[in-house]
Amino acid sequence: MNTMEKQKKLINFISFFLFIGCILIYAQETPRSYVAYKTNSEITIDGKANETSWQKAPWSDLFIDIEGVKKPTYDTRMKMLWDDTNVYFFAQMEEPHVWGDITEHDAVIFHNNDFEIFLDPEADVHGYYELEWNVLNTVWDQFLTAPYRTGNQTLNGWEALGLQSAVSVQGTLNDPSDVDQGWTIEIAIPFRDLRTGYYENNVPKNKFWRVGFSRVNWDFDITNGKYSRKKDKKTGEFLHEYNWVWSPQYVINMHEPERWGYVYFSENEAGSSSYQFEIPKDEHIKWYLYELYRDLISKNQQKIAWKNADGQVYGPSTQLFNKKVTPFLEKHFKGFTIWTKSPFTNEILTIDKNGKFEVHKK
Repeated sequence: MNTMEKQKKLINFISFFLFIGCILIYAQETPRSYVAYKTNSEITIDGKANETSWQKAPWSDLFIDIEGVKKPTYDTRMKMLWDDTNVYFFAQMEEPHVWGDITEHDAVIFHNNDFEIFLDPEADVHGYYELEWNVLNTVWDQFLTAPYRTGNQTLNGWEALGLQSAVSVQGTLNDPSDVDQGWTIEIAIPFRDLRTGYYENNVPKNKFWRVGFSRVNWDFDITNGKYSRKKDKKTGEFLHEYNWVWSPQYVINMHEPERWGYVYFSENEAGSSSYQFEIPKDEHIKWYLYELYRDLISKNQQKIAWKNADGQVYGPSTQLFNKKVTPFLEKHFKGFTIWTKSPFTNEILTIDKNGKFEVHKK
């Protein structure tokens, strides 16, 4: 065996184990799902969710640490509803010390304890919404053209003009002398505020969105009767926040939309029946392709991958639902494309260099 053959064998050996690693990671990452039912009665946004539709709407699973490892200190859960005009959210957060001090709209709300919603209605990992609230009902709403990893644009000037939200505190706000139960928040966002094109029917009946929920929580100090974020006594730096989420990200980063959960908008009224949402098989392929994408853009592994970036098979195939899925990698003057043909729909599924997902119809 000559030197060139040895190098090629080594490259193939390393690539194989990189892909095995991707598959093992992929096996851990089945996002959570939730069915949002329709309400035919009026919802009053007061932070309390007393309406019958809210009582009948199911609770989500309890939130978990963002890396999917630890149980959070305090419980968090949410509900959703929708009608022909709005999508509704209600979140319940256990918290023995309810405090907040940020009052400026579009300030960095997560410097307080907060509740966050991330919405990708088109499920293409590009063009998504991020909204955050603290206990004072101060809002930060923004639109992101793509995840940060691509060198995106964050449009802080985007406003959810029809947004309604209200907070209810179970205890006393900013009073360290007692122990609180927590706080709840109720939100209504018009579908028209979330459209990405000028089309009339933006109501996602019998469709799904990719949605992320996050709660940021801080250790605190009390000085002269006032709360503040706790600092390290040695360095003077703020201690790291806790990140508790509905569907685990497995990394401390909410800006990987391909890892968010699935919300299916059922046409059934809340309480009328129970719908079991099955995530489409092509979405499983999508998760796998994104593992390959994240692996590819890693600087340490890109050199290895590039040697095979000529339209050939990009590593070994994998089995999903007893069907073979073979990924391909193509390098071109605009960057690269990872793609495969779905054995379930025969459609071509692609991810480009910026991480945007597209489906090319057969």
